[in-house]
Amino acid sequence: MISPKRRQEIIDALRRGTVPQNSLDAFAVGLDGFEGALDDELDKVATGGGVFKAVRGEYGCGKTFFSRWLADRARKRGFATAEVQVSETETPLHRLETVYRRLMERLSTADTPQGAWRNIVDGWFYALEEDVLAEGTVANDDEEALIARTSELLEQRLTKVTDTAPTFSAALRGYRQALAANERATAEGILGWLAGQPNVASAAKRYCGVKGDIDHFGALSFLQGVLVVLRDSGHPGLLLILDEVETIQRVRSDVRDKSLNALRQLIDEVDAGRFPGLYLLITGTPAFFEGPQGIQRLEPLAQRLHVDFQMEARFDNPRAPQIRLPAFNLERLQLVGCKVRDIFQEHADSADRIATLCGDDYIQDLAEAVAGKLGGKIGVAPRIYLKKVTDVLDRIDQHADFNPRADYRLTMTDSEMTAIERQAAAATDVDEIELDL
Repeated sequence: MISPKRRQEIIDALRRGTVPQNSLDAFAVGLDGFEGALDDELDKVATGGGVFKAVRGEYGCGKTFFSRWLADRARKRGFATAEVQVSETETPLHRLETVYRRLMERLSTADTPQGAWRNIVDGWFYALEEDVLAEGTVANDDEEALIARTSELLEQRLTKVTDTAPTFSAALRGYRQALAANERATAEGILGWLAGQPNVASAAKRYCGVKGDIDHFGALSFLQGVLVVLRDSGHPGLLLILDEVETIQRVRSDVRDKSLNALRQLIDEVDAGRFPGLYLLITGTPAFFEGPQGIQRLEPLAQRLHVDFQMEARFDNPRAPQIRLPAFNLERLQLVGCKVRDIFQEHADSADRIATLCGDDYIQDLAEAVAGKLGGKIGVAPRIYLKKVTDVLDRIDQHADFNPRADYRLTMTDSEMTAIERQAAAATDVDEIELDL
């Protein structure tokens, strides 16, 4: 049984047609075969290793769900996580400084759903102070000596990072000094600069002796520093998700090539051990991994990610650098619908009515109806199907005389469907076919 708060978060997200952020294991189906390999990889990262993973799947097979399911699993192990949506305008992959900024904006832990950077840094300084006090050489009430010794320990912990990104250490020192001097605005500015934010006040940068903004190469060095801070503050690692990487297929050829090269650089750096404690996960469609506008354009990248998918999916290797998600079938669609119904029933006053009016047979009938509306393309059905299941459950919960068999009529309008869902919905008349004139 999940808590009322978690239940509400799940149902609210499904009601909007989006993927929940937490507790996805409560209604995950078809992912059992990946659990062992992924847990082993998280263990490797927790002991100072680095892992890269590519996830492929057609639209609707659950790539976003899979990545958030893994993130939820990682956070339960103490990891920090960040999900970054790659896009041509907002977060271009070839601009790693932008990717780094989005990472820091979306950094989350089990205690902080988003924007966890400040709590992590403050927790790190607290851990350093605890280590100093444990030495027994500094008294608890000697604040000046405590700050001095903590600064020495900070330098020791950041030795490797200082060699490649001395400004990272300098900014952390400045942040701590500003806090000690009760200069909150300056401290916030320094923390924002460390997180890659542009347009930070020059006074804050002067305070800690840094200049300019983080660039493409500086972003990689700063990521090293973030991993050190995470590890020392009690987090075994960072799971970084780059979602919808296939969008780089739609950009100009020169930008596409730069993006592919940035991806290759990230993979090579992880393999070389430059980012201990980093689990890097990317998601994309099969066309991105196999098509001429995707990774096949860069031969070294294609070689690193190549996996033979000619055999049956049941014989896939979940330890491989690239894994594929199985497409939804009617059985899986019905199963996930039943799980959502069971979650809805928990803590609901209408649990008995839901059990009577929305049994497994009705869930199956609704799954078949939604798939039928989408031309039998079950692979694109899960999002809108779960939205409809939640709608039916809401009506049963709110109206004592509502019977879905008699009172509910399934409708799906263009405005509520995505472009791919609209394409899947079969045209029944020649006048329904849209032509680009």
